[in-house]
Amino acid sequence: MAIQPILSVRELRKSFPAGRGWAGGTGELEALAGVELDLHPGEVLGIVGESGSGKTTLGRCVLRLVKPSAGRVELHGSDFLALRGKRLRNRRGRLGVVFQDPYSSLNPRMHIGSIVAEPLRASGRPSRGAVSEKVIGLLERVGIEPRYVNRYPHELSGGQRQRVAIARALATDPDILVADEPVSALDVSVQAQVLNLLLDLKREGGLAMLFISHDLAVVERIADRILVMYAGRVVESAATDRLISQPLHPYTQALLSAVPNVDPTFHRERVRLRDDLATAGHRVGCPVAGRCPVAQDVCLVKEPPLEETRPGHWTACHLADARAD
Repeated sequence: MAIQPILSVRELRKSFPAGRGWAGGTGELEALAGVELDLHPGEVLGIVGESGSGKTTLGRCVLRLVKPSAGRVELHGSDFLALRGKRLRNRRGRLGVVFQDPYSSLNPRMHIGSIVAEPLRASGRPSRGAVSEKVIGLLERVGIEPRYVNRYPHELSGGQRQRVAIARALATDPDILVADEPVSALDVSVQAQVLNLLLDLKREGGLAMLFISHDLAVVERIADRILVMYAGRVVESAATDRLISQPLHPYTQALLSAVPNVDPTFHRERVRLRDDLATAGHRVGCPVAGRCPVAQDVCLVKEPPLEETRPGHWTACHLADARAD
């Protein structure tokens, strides 16, 4: 029997006003163009892409921090976008979020204990003693000693701040954690500590995650599956080991070839994307066509659908079948 996804996203779209152009006209910027994904219990789904690919907008639309223009988000089989009032507040407790910057995501005027307790109080937990006990337990769970409970964020290191942010995200016992670039602002050694913490949380409690990052090396370490995004679209999706070892889309190949490797015997041929400003922002054909080193005429006039090129391996590329052979 197939396991039902805990989160399903279908044809999710989001456009932002583009402002007034040089010719006086106005338009829209399409940040998401029909994104679809499923997240299963206990699974870590990595979302990767360059800046501007739409990965952060995707996470914020799932959380309803940004209102989608169209599409459907199902949480536990129900329409999350249709919820209002108390039902929305109750269901939102099933989603936790960790933002990129541990310096700006914590209120500098609140004690650490108050920061972690805030979602508990917002959810209506009545007993002050129960809240205090829960806060101490959450801090210990993420490796923060209870003596820090009365300190302010500026008294902690960057890694400690991000641990506090994770504790706050776990306060309502969520089923899904949306982690948006949670380690990119940290030193490399601290990155490893926070990643190990997230992996422990997954193993201990079966926590499902949307892990958003521009760094494929980081995503490879934590994700079970990876979605690669470009210009608001999913261009490739597969299990992590398959996507890392046998990428089919030229954009994914270019991202992987740019990842540094400390092994002197390892060699991966560098795939370089073109910088074709003449086709930048065009809405016809493949969105990667202007930068793709192997683009053909069909790529400029017809957008490739996301199709299952191999079992469990989805690619949006006209030439993917030839690479899969």
